[in-house]
Amino acid sequence: MTTWKRTHTCGEINAALSDETVVVNGWVNRRRDLGGLIFVDLRDRWGVVQVVFSPEVFSAEEFAAAETLRSEFVVSVEGIVAQRPEGQVNPAMATGEVEIYARRLCILSQAQTPPFHLDRPLDVDETLRLKYRYLDLRRSDLQRALRIRHETVQYVRDFLNQNQFLEIETPMLTKSTPEGARDYLVPSRVHKGKFFALPQSPQMFKQLLMIGGFERYYQIVRCFRDEDLRADRQPEFTQVDLEMSFVDADDVMNLMEQMMRGLMKQILDVDVPDPFPKMDYHEAMNRFGSDRPDTRFGMELRDLTEQLAASEFKVFSSTAAKGGVIKGINAKGCGAEYSRREIDSLVEKAVGWGAKGLVWMNIADEIKSPTAKFLNSDEIDSVVQSLEGEKGDLLLLVADTFETACDVLGRMRLFLAETLNAVPQNRYDLLWVVDWPLLEWDGDSKRYAAAHHPFTAPKDEDVELLGSRPGEVRAKAYDLVLNGVELGGGSVRINNTKLQEQMFRTLGFSAAAAREQFGFFLDAFQYGTPPHAGIALGLDRMIMLLAGQASIRDVMAFPKTASAVDLMVDAPNAISKAQWDDLGLTSAAKERKR
Repeated sequence: MTTWKRTHTCGEINAALSDETVVVNGWVNRRRDLGGLIFVDLRDRWGVVQVVFSPEVFSAEEFAAAETLRSEFVVSVEGIVAQRPEGQVNPAMATGEVEIYARRLCILSQAQTPPFHLDRPLDVDETLRLKYRYLDLRRSDLQRALRIRHETVQYVRDFLNQNQFLEIETPMLTKSTPEGARDYLVPSRVHKGKFFALPQSPQMFKQLLMIGGFERYYQIVRCFRDEDLRADRQPEFTQVDLEMSFVDADDVMNLMEQMMRGLMKQILDVDVPDPFPKMDYHEAMNRFGSDRPDTRFGMELRDLTEQLAASEFKVFSSTAAKGGVIKGINAKGCGAEYSRREIDSLVEKAVGWGAKGLVWMNIADEIKSPTAKFLNSDEIDSVVQSLEGEKGDLLLLVADTFETACDVLGRMRLFLAETLNAVPQNRYDLLWVVDWPLLEWDGDSKRYAAAHHPFTAPKDEDVELLGSRPGEVRAKAYDLVLNGVELGGGSVRINNTKLQEQMFRTLGFSAAAAREQFGFFLDAFQYGTPPHAGIALGLDRMIMLLAGQASIRDVMAFPKTASAVDLMVDAPNAISKAQWDDLGLTSAAKERKR
């Protein structure tokens, strides 16, 4: 007999099936030969079950086949379910009370020895895992993560469908725009010398759907950005993208809170606050040094500018005189635990993150600090009091621009919390960051850039500042943050042609350039545009947090490396001369060889 039809999955085998004949299929997870008896842990998508092969049941030829079994062989087994003998129950396995006494075996596929172990805690270079991703996917934690991904997508779809949204697809081949990250470009064979771009976001299309009268749209959409990568970035990623007409910011946020509360309850059985806390952008930067604050632990930033502005220590006084700030954090207990070398390494980190230096004060029986001799006792007492310092604490100060001081101490706060294991586990802090700056000054291009995107509406009371003080304009924008990770951002959109044209001018677009890039969009505005707003949530980041993974690569079936390479299929790769010619393309490298 070559194979048998499966009657049960491995994960379904339990004591209620005792004495029944079953057929299970799967991969050999582990094989053990114990004095004539062969024990195999058989694995499928649903679980692992122990199978016993005995020479008393099999013919010599059949048992010899069982002796050839190795890890990752694919087999089909028919056998009888039996309770494990007393003392041999394995509580670590869901099926650990029973085992299957094999009666027939069919080896469906043999396997070479895998390049890394799949049945034990992983300690292997990630590049090897990505090269053999099809093997890596057999591991239980990746299978769990992808199950959570499936369940999350299904929940989101069901929720939005029940709230009268329509799922509508938008184009994958679209127009390149100069704003934001670099586009992935696709050359056109039919229109030689011209290119499509893969979408960074369906932003304009979903707004056009609102103009088209659909009122509630969503899409689980693939997006593409050619940018430097981090643990939570990939060149292609998935968004939960939605847009609503005749709503304001609160309507979108309330709907997302309802969705996230239900999702967290279903996936993790966790209750989250109702409503979610809101924190404005400047408060987040002031207290946590980040626009995506992790509020699960303290070590908040404190502003010390007022009490140190007149200090004889020139680093402090000159910074304050130039409009900068002096901010500090308290690394609780680190003064007693950290050596001078470890403190010096913190200084190096701060400089590497952009600070001019890092002032430190170690609170022992007396203040130990290279800076203490430049500060009077009142100033030292003020710093200690402001940072709630106690004996054994290490106080860390940065004097710089507001942006740099916040960013450096925000990073230091996260680094220390991780190093000190100060982040509570199994806690989920969701909050909204609101009242974002509409614009950011780009020092390289010497112009303002959109903090979110150029279609975000300014707050009504700030519109008049667009022409005179654009850096002070706040946006009707809102970002959803979970445990210090930005899940996504949204905003109320501009629905007024004149205001949209003014926004383009503020961003440095000439009328001709705005017309060339966004003419179709501006034209559409003239035919009745409803007030509308929306949000895009990063599905990969969301799953990463729900599954307890450190990287979005571990919640994607086939991710790229940090250098945007697919090691498994060897992409990107070179194309043939015929393909170059067919597309009417040439390369600088080819031209140099001529």
